Amino acid sequence: MKLLIIGGTRFLGRAIVDAALAGGHKVTLFNRGQSNPGLYADLETLTGDRDGGLAVLKGRTWDAVIDTCGYVPRLVHDAAALLADAVALYTFISTISVYADPAVPGIDEHSPLATIADESVEEINGETYGPLKVLCEQAATKAMHGRVLHVRAGLIVGPYDLSDRFSYWPYRVAQGGEVLAPGDPNSPVQFIDVRDIATWTVQATEKQLTGPYNVTGTNVPVTMGQVLQTCQAVSGSEATFTWVSDDFLVANDAGAYTEIPLWVPAEMAGYGTVNCQKAMAAGLVTRPLADTIRDTLNWLNGRPADVQWRNGLKPEREAELLRLWHNA
Repeated sequence: MKLLIIGGTRFLGRAIVDAALAGGHKVTLFNRGQSNPGLYADLETLTGDRDGGLAVLKGRTWDAVIDTCGYVPRLVHDAAALLADAVALYTFISTISVYADPAVPGIDEHSPLATIADESVEEINGETYGPLKVLCEQAATKAMHGRVLHVRAGLIVGPYDLSDRFSYWPYRVAQGGEVLAPGDPNSPVQFIDVRDIATWTVQATEKQLTGPYNVTGTNVPVTMGQVLQTCQAVSGSEATFTWVSDDFLVANDAGAYTEIPLWVPAEMAGYGTVNCQKAMAAGLVTRPLADTIRDTLNWLNGRPADVQWRNGLKPEREAELLRLWHNA
């Protein structure tokens, strides 16, 4: 299969490139050449900006395109319209943020979608991200006359994840000592290894699947307690876990999913229960949790010691919360 990948040099994009190459496919990249230039020096790379710089794609054909970085409906439409006669399938990396209320337990591909009052808005923030992705899906579907696969991702984790929204836990537990553990150890959490979603995306593209698929993990519940216990087992750490209640964390303004990765208050626990049965029936396979943790930790150990973490509790903040909890 001849694949055009829009993006392809950061996290999910690079994992998709690796999966495509492992599958024997011929890959062409289209990007601005700004992120990790030279990462795939042996691959054909067409350099351009998707905002007005698509001309380099004209006159070429591929079997399919995988768009890893579409956030603005206008730009997704432009790419899909230009490629409508050049590819058989447009695979669009979307998000479960397209749903009107992602916290509803068990949402599936038929759940209501988010809307935005002003569809001309192009500023991306916490409020517009999901609705704009909905419009991106619609724009691509219209331009491609339905020949679009929408990969609705949730939290993607693993090596090269710069968000630290999962990586914090393998690293923190490996450091040992008293670890602040958030909420209920039995609360469900959901995430997917970047290599697993990448492999499925390439295979689904090869099969020319169309329509939306939730690809956020498995339907087998994983709990916060299991995550921390597996982090401990993998690292061999002697960490101890102090489970701190949701009410306490909310009262002390702890940042859900950011300052405390994976954690959300109980009333938002539906975030960890997205229904992925459709993708699983279409071949989604996920690796053992321990493998993801081990590989993430190995990658983290290769980062500079002074790297600035984007998410996760700072040591002094964790110590202060633990002190307040013990004195309550």
